[in-house]
Amino acid sequence: MATSFDADIARAAELVAGANALIVAAGAGIGVDSGLPDFRGKDGFWKAYPSLGNAGIEFYDIASPAAFESAPGQAWGFYGHRLALYRQTVPHDGFRILKRWGNQMPLEYTVFTSNVDGQFQKAGFDPQRVYECHGSIHHLQCLQPCDDAIWDAQEFQPQVDEAACLLLNEPPRCPRCGRLSRPNVLMFGDWGWNSTRSTSQSRRLDRWLDDVDRPVVIEIGAGKAIPSVRHFSQRIVQKYGGRLVRINPDDASVPTSLDVGFATGALACLQAIDQFLNRLADSSTAS
Repeated sequence: MATSFDADIARAAELVAGANALIVAAGAGIGVDSGLPDFRGKDGFWKAYPSLGNAGIEFYDIASPAAFESAPGQAWGFYGHRLALYRQTVPHDGFRILKRWGNQMPLEYTVFTSNVDGQFQKAGFDPQRVYECHGSIHHLQCLQPCDDAIWDAQEFQPQVDEAACLLLNEPPRCPRCGRLSRPNVLMFGDWGWNSTRSTSQSRRLDRWLDDVDRPVVIEIGAGKAIPSVRHFSQRIVQKYGGRLVRINPDDASVPTSLDVGFATGALACLQAIDQFLNRLADSSTAS
């Protein structure tokens, strides 16, 4: 006997099979199955960075330009640890599934993500099809900033005392003025973020959307605390006639009965939808 979950999987597979374009909208939750921390609530953040918890430093305190001004060793200890972590993380198989779905559609795919970890590019997604609305930790800019330059962080190899959350080696410097550089990511209380790269990505996405009329949005791990991804998904549904598949263990509610939500993790859900699509393809071939 089919369960409600089975029926929802069938509905999601139907939406994927009937779409002419795939839009992946991803928050931090998509990385959990790859072993990345989610930072849900200050307790989750302090569990990942106990030394900051011991000092009573919350996420919005350390993830700010002010932290680079007042405590650069600690700020770069936090971001340097994250940079090294993201470099060594292997994206889970759900990324491969999403990319294959998109490649099979007439208009292929695009990605909208609030994540700064570069996991979509690492999983083989076309960088020209990825919009990182909060920037990328794999790119740097001047802390001041002295100009609009953004450069690759590849040459910076952080050495971090994880127990103390402190950078041990020299922090990266702006090649133009020699002052401290920072990740090209949108932080809290951030008036100096260089959005040039992100704005260019946004314009490419808007041009691509001009040709889209039947997209499916697969939204994964996007919370309400910073609702950038959810707002984007809602805009696609309302403006472009898209349908929404929302995967979120904490809040899987969807705007209409034509959409479908799953209160589960990313990988297991994507695998279940993919298995159903494969059975549909096999039955179609057999007939």
